[in-house]
Amino acid sequence: MVTTEQIKALEERQTALHTHLHIDDRRLELDEQESLTHAPDFWDDPGKAEEQLKKVAGIKYWITAYDAIASAMEELHLLPEFIREGVSAPEELDAQYGRVLEMIEALEMRNMLGGEEDRLGAIMEINSGAGGTESLDWASMLMRMYMRWGEANGYQVKVVDVQDGEEVGIKSATLEFVGEFAYGYLKSESGVHRLVRISPTDDKKRRHTTFAGVEVLPVLPDDIEVDLNPADVRVDVYRSSGPGGQCVNTTDSAVRLTHIPTNIVVTCQNEKSQLQNKEAAFRVLKAKLYEREEQKRQEELAELRGDRMDNTFGSQIRNYVLYPYQMVKDVRSGIETGNVDAVLDGELDEFVIGYHRWRVSQ
Repeated sequence: MVTTEQIKALEERQTALHTHLHIDDRRLELDEQESLTHAPDFWDDPGKAEEQLKKVAGIKYWITAYDAIASAMEELHLLPEFIREGVSAPEELDAQYGRVLEMIEALEMRNMLGGEEDRLGAIMEINSGAGGTESLDWASMLMRMYMRWGEANGYQVKVVDVQDGEEVGIKSATLEFVGEFAYGYLKSESGVHRLVRISPTDDKKRRHTTFAGVEVLPVLPDDIEVDLNPADVRVDVYRSSGPGGQCVNTTDSAVRLTHIPTNIVVTCQNEKSQLQNKEAAFRVLKAKLYEREEQKRQEELAELRGDRMDNTFGSQIRNYVLYPYQMVKDVRSGIETGNVDAVLDGELDEFVIGYHRWRVSQ
């Protein structure tokens, strides 16, 4: 059964949230901002009105979430007395403790995702690295892992582009995660991922080390301006490769964009129509150009991208070891687990949360 010390520790985290989130100040701000929506001319400018309503909703989110924790915590404090009186069972205390803990951790996580771009959807690029054929298989394993994570967390995951390997796996893949805070969560994954295992393609059953790189970018909303002149973009169309469905592999539906001034190349071939592929490719190109501009405004690499490193030894952010023992360990946060299969099936929350706590502590 949950101890008094555990409940006290949870209460301390609730108090810390009240302080860090400035709940009392937010309540005053909410009253002020809501009063503006009651003005007779509020809807004279619909665009401005919508922005104001979004601002009110944003403030209200934090207050509502915190109040739900406070209410659940009150119930948690009452349960020990109810158990002594025989009204409640000890299992109810454990269950309520678990609920409050989950609510607090969720709000703590959202508080850590306070960046301007964190609320946005995400574009993820996966590229095979050092390791030859083995790295192609590793890149495909990462693609599956992230797709499973996205689906488990309620995101729509779109495969924008896949470049298949000659023998196995993939050379590269571009995924889009549609939904709020996808970028905030997934930016923890930018970097080099290292796999150690007995290669299934090695007849001598030797241990192999291989690498793949992951890059995560925000999906930019339409109101963010990016200097993208259509005249600077060469558009090539070609027939899609790889497994196809209706219309795919039978028409020139695949699209390749080349931004001539920067030589950035983006491809998309997984939608059924050339128009859909073109729109998806332009979203990726826009994100890449935005990131490039961010890097220009900073002397060191932009925080959006994380540290750019070669897909080789000594540059990894996370190690996935399948032999001689089983372990996944994040080099930055120190978080590790022996349940490798669960991680490769998309159970990444421990690493995502651990990364953000490490980032904030830095």
